[in-house]
This record gives sequence, C-alpha cells and structure tokens, in this order.
Amino acid sequence: MLSRKIPTGLTPSAILRSNCAPASIASPFFRTYAPAAPTPDSKPPVPLFGLDGTYASALYTAAVKSSTLESTSKSLATLSDVLKKDPKLPVILTAPTLTPGDKSQIVQELQRHMGGVDKADTVKNFLKTLAENNRLGILEGVCEKFSTLMGAARGEVDLIVTSASKLDLKTLQRLETAVAKSEYSQGKRLKVVPKVNPDIIGGLVVEIGDRTIDLSVSSKISKMNKLLTDTL
Repeated sequence: MLSRKIPTGLTPSAILRSNCAPASIASPFFRTYAPAAPTPDSKPPVPLFGLDGTYASALYTAAVKSSTLESTSKSLATLSDVLKKDPKLPVILTAPTLTPGDKSQIVQELQRHMGGVDKADTVKNFLKTLAENNRLGILEGVCEKFSTLMGAARGEVDLIVTSASKLDLKTLQRLETAVAKSEYSQGKRLKVVPKVNPDIIGGLVVEIGDRTIDLSVSSKISKMNKLLTDTL
C-alpha cells in the first residue's frame, strides 16, 4: 500500500462534506408555528482506530448528515461481499502502479456492483476520495469498520466465530442462541460474524466484546506443549 498521506488540513470529513452534506433550507414563515426538526447525531457511536477507522468514521458522519445511512450501509455490505468473493481484487486495489484511469475504472466497476442502492452517490463520492488519495487498498477495512459502527448504532454486539473451515448456518444459529442466553451477551442483540482461519486446526474461537473463548485445537496443543516443556 502506498504511504502517500492526505494533504495537510484535508481530512476525510472535510473531503466528504462538500459532496455529501445536504443544503440547509430555512423558511422564516414557519419559524413561529413549526418546531425545528431534531438534528440527527452524526457523531460515530464508538471510537475507531487506524486509517480505515478514520475514513469509516468520516463516511458515517457524512451519511448521517445526508440521511443516507442505511443505503450507505447496504452499499458497503455489498462491496464487502465482492471483495471477499474475489481474492485478487484487494491485491489490485493496493497496486502502486494504478494510474488515474485505472482508479476511475475501478470506482465505476465497484459502483456497478452496488446497483442503485447508493442514494445521493454517498459511497461513489467516498470511493473517489479513496482513489484520489491512493487509499483504495483500505476499502475492505473500511467496510468492516463501518459495519462495527452500524452495529453499535443499532445496539448490537459482534459475535465473532472463527473456525478452521466454514460453518453451516444451522451451527452458527445454535451458537448464537447459546451465547444469547449466557452472561456474555449482556442482554444485547448479537450480530454473528463468521471467520475462517485454517491455522486453528479445529474447534472454535468465539469473541464477543472484549472477551475471547478459545476452544481451538491449536490452543489445546499449545497448552499441552507448554505443559510438557515446563515438566521437562
């Protein structure tokens, strides 16, 4: 990924504001008779870290201000699926040899995948911002971080289930039900996030909030090796 920095004084929020923020229209005739509409809280519900977190937070703020939060969330979920299904695409996005023409074509192709879901071109403008700043390579991370923001806004908590191979839907639902009934859920709605990591060999690693339940085979082997080492 290129190390090119965003120009001084030009933050993601500032870049997006001009394209994404709706114009404010006030009418003096109704000030006395009609109460002002409540202003939605555009502040991200939880703090995020890293460059992808900074961009995700800026996009969240812009989407709230332009009343396109749900459509933006759906668009990013679609892009996340596209990136996961095509392992070559994330590699292409980080290529340092991309020309302005290449970036423009990539943005158009990503926009095509979103279909008509992207209201007010919020995500389209965001993708252009990433392209102009040589940051298309963080798109996958932005999608994940934005999902975290949406979950927090909805009062959800991520239930990350990592397995050595892909789990079927029935197994995931059983895990969700079991954790929902435990103290770990803290009464919040769970959002299951399945992940695959062959390195754990077998078993599961379950993460919820700041807690981790490691039931993986690799963890058991590691503990056994430590026990043998300490004994010898």
